[in-house]
Amino acid sequence: MTTAYTSNAGQTQALAAAIAEVCIPGDLLVLVGDLGAGKTAFTQGFGRALGVTAAITSPTFTLANEYDGDDVLIHHLDVYRIEQLDEVRDLALSELLDGDAITLIEWGDAILPALPNDYLEVRLTYGEGDDDRVVEIRASGARWVPRTSVLQAATQKWGSTC
Repeated sequence: MTTAYTSNAGQTQALAAAIAEVCIPGDLLVLVGDLGAGKTAFTQGFGRALGVTAAITSPTFTLANEYDGDDVLIHHLDVYRIEQLDEVRDLALSELLDGDAITLIEWGDAILPALPNDYLEVRLTYGEGDDDRVVEIRASGARWVPRTSVLQAATQKWGSTC
């Protein structure tokens, strides 16, 4: 696990941009955190780093947004409103994850049993100050093993530790 620290939304977005540079098509990121912890801000920085020019907003009510990046499609899901695991089927999640897009799922820990074992968990929690965030990054699955050291190097600027 890698831990990084940010002190404002801009730094959270910059951290996300650094992580985006390590991601490849087919990757899944599970974003975890309380309301207002920075999951959407993270996705904004991530998307901008990959060439998304459209406004990135939380898909809380639409459940899923799709963004065109320079060389990759980005799926952005918010499963906060999912009450039962069976509802995940309505999202056509397996089809989204089988493609060449990168998928980010806010509140993704709520549907972990429905997700593949290969994902990057990004857990955002409040720090001491109002805008401070502690960002724990944990790779899960064989897909991420070869990129763990690159991921740690990419996030080192934010005080990451192992």
